Amino acid sequence: MQFLLIAYDGTDAGALDRRMKNRPEHLEKISYVKKAKQFLCGGAILDDSGKMIGSMILYEVADRQELDRLLLNEPYIYNKVWEKITIQPFRLAKIEE
Repeated sequence: MQFLLIAYDGTDAGALDRRMKNRPEHLEKISYVKKAKQFLCGGAILDDSGKMIGSMILYEVADRQELDRLLLNEPYIYNKVWEKITIQPFRLAKIEE
């Protein structure tokens, strides 16, 4: 089952510093999720000036409970980088070339 996570960072003065401090750990842990074939794609959401203000990740897992367990190990969550998180079931379009 696929899930789309959209998360926005905090808007306080320390938000970008908090993101940058936790980014290496976030990317390291996401690499393990990718190796497990649970990460389909993702990246940073940017504001009009190119500053990172959030994230989008498309996961593929057995069910929502598995995703919730996976997110327990997400540094952007437990270090309070992401302030607003939405998760929706998703289906990636299969487009033939």
